[in-house]
Amino acid sequence: MTNLVDVTGRLRKMPADAGRPVSYVLAVGDARVPLNELIGQPLRFDFEGVIRCIHCDRATKKSFNQGFCYPCFRKLAACDSCIMSPEKCHYHLGTCREPEWGETHCMIEHVVYLANSSGLKVGITRSSQVPTRWIDQGAVDAIPMFRVATRYLSGLVEVACKAHVADRTNWRAMLKGDVPELDLVHERQRILALIKDDIAALREEHGQDSIREVDEQGLDLSYPVQTWPEKIKTHNLDKTPEVEGVLEGIKGQYLILDTGVINIRKFTGYEVRFRVMSA
Repeated sequence: MTNLVDVTGRLRKMPADAGRPVSYVLAVGDARVPLNELIGQPLRFDFEGVIRCIHCDRATKKSFNQGFCYPCFRKLAACDSCIMSPEKCHYHLGTCREPEWGETHCMIEHVVYLANSSGLKVGITRSSQVPTRWIDQGAVDAIPMFRVATRYLSGLVEVACKAHVADRTNWRAMLKGDVPELDLVHERQRILALIKDDIAALREEHGQDSIREVDEQGLDLSYPVQTWPEKIKTHNLDKTPEVEGVLEGIKGQYLILDTGVINIRKFTGYEVRFRVMSA
């Protein structure tokens, strides 16, 4: 079987563009391999036993927080608990791990949005990460609700929303294509009515202009999937260093193979050999 692609290097999160369907690239070292055109082709990953921190390049036996060594995990602001729970942001208390990083990543405008990835959910992201964040979550629809001044404030708005709507994606349902149809414009109005008093209280405390309700259009997204899996089996490079199968689709940060799915983002920093064989 002839290798159509044969590259070696560290895995990175897959870059994606919001075309119809979404267009994906696999980043392996310096190589950038267009993936959409490979659907239907046999792929193979060989993990070479080396993991390198995506921040400091230190070799590490275990990856933390999708690509970091333990020392970086402990010291970097990007790995702090407030990244997963923005309402816990402590920049204003003067205890941010990296104040300069916080200024460029947290003390800037964020979007609070509704998305449909496996059902209705609320989420937040930096304005510059729209629509990348929606694609990474495998959303088929997403719509902004608010634009807010800081990550901390977006977290407080999200907390108010979570009393009425989920904030997690059921990734197994997302990968099966088992997503209900939703009218996100209607859902936005419904949630806005439910959190009206919470938003008024936050504006009173943080300033009227700090949280802006927006009437922006949403975005529909489709993904390059040839066959949806009936059952979800996951590949784990730590347990099985050799993974191969025919590429049947791509959604979120997952490759859907006929042998199972692999979350590329989970294995960021892993040194692999990636091959595409002729069918």
